Parts: sequence; C-alpha cells; structure tokens
Amino acid sequence: MDEKISCLIGLQTRSNFYKVEAGLIALLRNCLESETENSKSILSCCIDHFQSLNSEDAGWGCGWRNIQMLSSHLLAQRPEAREVLFGGSGFVPDILSLQRWLEIAWEKGFDAPGAAQLDHAVYGSKKWIGTTECSALLRSFALRARIVDFGPKESQSVVGISVDNTVDKTRNDKMANSKVKSEAYQVLMDFVWNYFSDENSIQFGQQHVVICEKT
Repeated sequence: MDEKISCLIGLQTRSNFYKVEAGLIALLRNCLESETENSKSILSCCIDHFQSLNSEDAGWGCGWRNIQMLSSHLLAQRPEAREVLFGGSGFVPDILSLQRWLEIAWEKGFDAPGAAQLDHAVYGSKKWIGTTECSALLRSFALRARIVDFGPKESQSVVGISVDNTVDKTRNDKMANSKVKSEAYQVLMDFVWNYFSDENSIQFGQQHVVICEKT
C-alpha cells in the first residue's frame, strides 16, 4: 500500500481548470451585487471551477469535477487538508489520478459497499460516482466528511389516490410525487442556507452579498 501511494504521489498529474481573472467568487460577487432585486446571497470563498469537457469527460465526469472543486477550496482554505490531500502535493489532480486515489481508499476499507457496487475498479473508466465516493476519498486522508440525504423517508412513500378512472389516478400520482419532490427540494435549500449562514461572522448589514469561509 505504501509503495502504491508513493508511486501515485510521484506520477499524479495536476488538473487544468477554467481560470477567471480575480477568481470565480469575485466574478459571482460582482454579478450578484449588480442585481437590483431585494435578495441575499452567501458565497463560499476560494474555489476554482473545474468543468466537464467534451474531449475528456462529458456525460460522466460531473462527480469527479465536484471533487476537484471541493478539493480546490480545501487546499486554499484549510492548512490541515493541504498537508494531507493527495500526498501533500498542494494541487488538484486530474480525473485519472483521482480514480487511483479512490481505489486506494477502497483498499484501505473505506465504503466497502460502494466499492463492491463498482467492482472495486474505476481507473480509466467512465463509471458514474457520487457523494459516497467523494466522502470515502476524503476520509482516506483522515478528513471528516458528512453525507446528508434529502430523499423522502420510507414512511413517506407516495401513494396515489384510488379512483376508478385510470387517467385521473395517473394525474393524482404525478401531483403527489410533485408535492414530495417540492418538499424535498425545500428541505435541501433550507439546509444549505442554514449551513452557510450559521456563522457569527455573517452580517449582511447594508450588503446583500457576503463571503463566508465555510467549505
């Protein structure tokens, strides 16, 4: 295992990203501040934008790009993360290197069910990944990661209203499904807003756009 890690540290490649003059967050802040609507916005500081490319990962790479964006923030904002992430390289690796790091995390025992689901191999593949793979990778570097599920509870399964007319039943099923999805989205949005605004330093005052240091 140590030999694999040493090899990967030496061979991993830095990923390119879309560089924005003065930074992505500064651009977003300027755009939001120019709006005339009576709204409030919170931006997470220090992040680079890694986008899917037609020549590389269009259609399957979004999970890896999310890991890259999150890693860019951790490397810039969290000294303890910079020290351990990707062997202390100090940069965000490309997708192929991240795939190797995930396989090493699996070998260390992180997210055994997820590893089994993907046949313990992702290197060089176009397999979709998600939140559990991201958390396994981060935890393998001894970083804390929490997964929050916004799906409906099992007890809240959607049941259509029984009616004689099949068309009406289908419409009622769709309406019930739509209501559950709407409620789930609202729970998600409330969680995100509360997470970023739950900070003593968040003071809007006369501003309607603020920057916070939360990941």
